[in-house]
Amino acid sequence: MDALSANEAKTQFGDMLLKAQRAPIQINKNGKPVAVVISMDEYESIEALKLHLLQSRVAQAKADIEAGNTVDGESFFDGLENAEHD
Repeated sequence: MDALSANEAKTQFGDMLLKAQRAPIQINKNGKPVAVVISMDEYESIEALKLHLLQSRVAQAKADIEAGNTVDGESFFDGLENAEHD
């Protein structure tokens, strides 16, 4: 992935937008990555994947409920807390 400083991104904005149509561009500020510029097509693809993932999780949750594969709320949240500490 190409990278530009924030100042370079500002001064080369038009060129950066053209490059972002071909590949993501990382923007660094003070030497640290702070943003990525991507094409609208790439953004829409990412959003479609996120929607598909959420739909899959909903379908799995419905199937689990129908199969009686459930846990009580306290157990669920205890599992989340334990996963954070691992």
